[in-house]
Amino acid sequence: MSGTGWKLTSISWAVAGGLAAWAAARVAAVDRVEQAESKAVPLLALTPQAATIAPWAALGLRLARRPRAATTAAVAGAALSLLVRPRSVARPQPAASGPVLRALSFNMYFGRGDAEIVVARVRQTDADVLFLQELTENAVTRLKQAGLDDLLPHNLTDLRGGSRGSGIYSRFPLSEGPEVPEVYMAQPSAVAELPGGHPVELICVHPVAHAPGRRGGAVRWREDLRSLPGPGDLPRVMAGDYNATLDHAAFRDVLRRGYADAAQQAGKALSRTWGPPGRGWELLSIDHVLVDHGCAVLDFAVHVIPGSDHRAVYAEIQLPETERPVVP
Repeated sequence: MSGTGWKLTSISWAVAGGLAAWAAARVAAVDRVEQAESKAVPLLALTPQAATIAPWAALGLRLARRPRAATTAAVAGAALSLLVRPRSVARPQPAASGPVLRALSFNMYFGRGDAEIVVARVRQTDADVLFLQELTENAVTRLKQAGLDDLLPHNLTDLRGGSRGSGIYSRFPLSEGPEVPEVYMAQPSAVAELPGGHPVELICVHPVAHAPGRRGGAVRWREDLRSLPGPGDLPRVMAGDYNATLDHAAFRDVLRRGYADAAQQAGKALSRTWGPPGRGWELLSIDHVLVDHGCAVLDFAVHVIPGSDHRAVYAEIQLPETERPVVP
């Protein structure tokens, strides 16, 4: 074999082997393994992109007359496609008959998100509840000046400075919510009292981000996700910046406790919500609205809001017919 042929063979198997390893890592959930998590967590977040690339890689390898490498890439692509493609298919919903709740969630990016556009999106979607992450005192002031309190007069905020603050704004009265363990980022909770005596629990979620190369970052991120409470007696909506995708085992574990991802239920789970600051394009789907399995998801959408590296996520949810339990 000539030098050129050897190099082409090496490159072919590097591509095919890389895709095969990616598919195997996702299927085996290697991000659960402590020794591998620092690299596996950020890489597996890009699984939808790998699923898109794999068929083209297989075609290119076949045209390059590398049939074995092409077959390997095609098999890896098929496995990745089986994992990713169902996210674009809407799922059957439970027969919920309670009131409809419209929820909007947005990461303000150190409070820099455009307050006027946030309020415009609340008005456009007729949102009943707004979950905000990375909320700062300055952002609270700008949101008030933009008229947010007129649309959503009830609020609960936990401002910790920088990226740690969060808040819940509501059209309906708020009372004390379910207990959420204390973590680095603020994660306020409340119960909203909808007309007709229908309560719904609200939790604004923001686990610490997993930063590649930061020692212990994946451990804290995984523990924050694990600390989220499971469903209770009342309908529950948990919305925010999870810093996690459906390709992360830690996030799938949250769903297994009894939650459904609104985007996945609506067949729109490939909608990307985060991209590198200043680039103007989205890379990952890390912002989610989760509901317990008694709720029906009627709609899901993402909205661009200037000033942040995140998009806002919107979900229209029909709650089950539930009234607040009577306490003796």
